[in-house]
Amino acid sequence: MADMDILTDHGHGIYAIDSDFGRPRLNAVHLIVANGRAALIDSANNRAVPRVLEALEKLGIAPERVDYLILTHVHLDHAGGAGSLMAALPEARLVVHPRGARHVTDPSRLIAGTIAVYGEAAARGMYGDILPVAATRIVEARDAQTLTFGRRELSLFDTPGHARHHLSIRDGGTGQIFAGDSFGLSYRELDRDGRCFAFPATTPVQFDPVALHRSVDLIAGHRPGAVYVTHYSRVGDIPRLAADLHRLIDAHTELALRERDGPGRHQRLKAGLAQIVIEEAELQDWALRGDDLLTLMAMDIELNAQGLGAWLDAA
Repeated sequence: MADMDILTDHGHGIYAIDSDFGRPRLNAVHLIVANGRAALIDSANNRAVPRVLEALEKLGIAPERVDYLILTHVHLDHAGGAGSLMAALPEARLVVHPRGARHVTDPSRLIAGTIAVYGEAAARGMYGDILPVAATRIVEARDAQTLTFGRRELSLFDTPGHARHHLSIRDGGTGQIFAGDSFGLSYRELDRDGRCFAFPATTPVQFDPVALHRSVDLIAGHRPGAVYVTHYSRVGDIPRLAADLHRLIDAHTELALRERDGPGRHQRLKAGLAQIVIEEAELQDWALRGDDLLTLMAMDIELNAQGLGAWLDAA
């Protein structure tokens, strides 16, 4: 694996582009290159667009040779820059789950939902103006659908649980899977001697633990040598990580049910999640501990707590 500034070469024509969202190595846009053609997995936000174009230029891939931009789901840290990026990729088609397609052609509800989570000032600062994509350029993905570019085949499959409009993508060239947020998050700052770890993302508003368990099993059941998550990029030892995710999804739901009633629920959920993080770091010997760990995980604790609250309210 070689690094070229913002670009990480994972081999077999697979690259991670650091999107510059939030902090380094927080949010990856993935790129697959085959026989001079390319497909992108997710767009990140508008700020990532120049980085994606710079990465393509470094690899000698002209923008018109990008055939697909595939969105794992339409949360704005994955799809906020899709409209701007599609404007720079004249031949590309945007592939999205049918449940997410309407939010790409008309992002107004998605913007409103993001403002509800982060507040208007923070949402506008993170994402800027979200541009729509013309319906004529959109492919609504079917479960088990295949796409071909540069004689390389990608298989799409439905992986809800984090969001009802979530896709994962299996690369036929390697058997590896691009899982967005359906296989959790795995920050490189936590790695210990090359050993990576996984933590579920229960982000609002469509967390469904039963569906997420099934999606983790579906991904692991393909027996991929590696999974690429958005936060952040390549992970291995998939059976171990799948078992950890199942255990931690259960810990999240048990916490939510325990703290369901009474005042101050959100703060109690955050405190419980912080304790889960601390205990997991101790159990797994994460590279970060204490205040540094809680600072790194602060946004995830907040969003996971909001997602658990939304799940309780919808039950």
